[in-house]
Amino acid sequence: MGNRLLSALLASAALVATAGFAEAKTVIHVMHQGDPGWVKAYGDVATRFEAANPDVDIEMIYAPHDAYNEKFSAAVMAKQLPDIMELDAPFLANYVWSGYLQPVKPLIDKDLLDDMTDSNIAQGTYPIDKDLYAIGLTDSSVVLYGNKKYLEAIGARIPKSVDDAWTREEFEGYLEKLSKLEGVKWPIDTFRGYGIKTEWITYAYGPLLESAGCDLIDRKTWKASGTLDGEACVKALTMMQDWVKKGWVVPTSSGTNQFYAEGQPAALAMGGHWFYAEASAAMKDNIVVMPLPKIGDKGVSPNGTWIWGISATSENPEIAGKFLSFLLKDKEYREYAKTQSAYPGLKSFAAESPLYAEGGPLAVAFEQASKTAIARPPHPAYPTITSAFMQAVDKIFNGGDAQEALTAAAKKIDEDIEDNAGYPPFDEQQ
Repeated sequence: MGNRLLSALLASAALVATAGFAEAKTVIHVMHQGDPGWVKAYGDVATRFEAANPDVDIEMIYAPHDAYNEKFSAAVMAKQLPDIMELDAPFLANYVWSGYLQPVKPLIDKDLLDDMTDSNIAQGTYPIDKDLYAIGLTDSSVVLYGNKKYLEAIGARIPKSVDDAWTREEFEGYLEKLSKLEGVKWPIDTFRGYGIKTEWITYAYGPLLESAGCDLIDRKTWKASGTLDGEACVKALTMMQDWVKKGWVVPTSSGTNQFYAEGQPAALAMGGHWFYAEASAAMKDNIVVMPLPKIGDKGVSPNGTWIWGISATSENPEIAGKFLSFLLKDKEYREYAKTQSAYPGLKSFAAESPLYAEGGPLAVAFEQASKTAIARPPHPAYPTITSAFMQAVDKIFNGGDAQEALTAAAKKIDEDIEDNAGYPPFDEQQ
């Protein structure tokens, strides 16, 4: 199979090279991201698939997580799309609209399609034709982690379900009390250290703002001006800026984990489900998992993760679908996913995952999926929407004027949509 950990920088060369010497086999190129553990898991599945299908060679093409979309764009420009690509769910509408993906229903085993959760179907479905273009073993969510010792010290109420989430008044009151508690350097880690090169800010902060009545764009008119720079968003971002000014939030310079780091200097963490495995190993019974706070009248949480699609240009879509079906059913891959507290996107995987079952430590995260999860805007302009929004939030957190930053972001989004004539047929949805 050759080297599975090909650098993304060598991807184009690898695609050309393999085409020359693998004529005796059907070569399926799989572009993906992930940390070393996931990369190994994918590679091991490829090895097992090749053993079961000796006429097929699986070439894994690795692209770094924070540069994945740029590397994908390079593959598009070079007209060398892989057969299978891992893609971040909110970008799906853009990929389908651009003609990069093909429907996967005819290519994936029916029992897997029937096994998908509603949220998994939603993250892989193109809103225009309602067809399924991607599938995954997993989905995702963000919860509020708490240091039990600190919360008990300030007498905080610990919610047990989504319906019991902290209100804004409770949340800010606890942040203030924690800021004065001995041992706590920062009341909350919102993982500002992830920066603006990933989806983190839009994915994790967006729901808090939506809870406060804000949104990144009007989802009926597909106009950002008047919504993203409206009163609700300005007030919500000003609220979060105030948390930063008061020193309640772990700064970017302090890295990506101060919650269970040595000394546990952060009392709370607004973290992804994937955070649980390491946090619980470090904190044992001192960790509590709570729903995201309800800033306004409704609770909101994120969903969507990295899922698998088959490119429209694949010359062997049936074999690509066969590999994806093999991957999603692979027992050892599923076992690894469980060790990473992977969030179930298949009903059978949920049944195998006691973390998310009723009474499980992450049950409240799974409860959010059915009660408060709202997908990021499913529009072809999403790459511009998220980029403009993240840059605005970064400016605001660094002391910028909220109205000014959000107005600039809204203008940039609307200009992109206008430059693309409304991304027809999305313009007809108004």
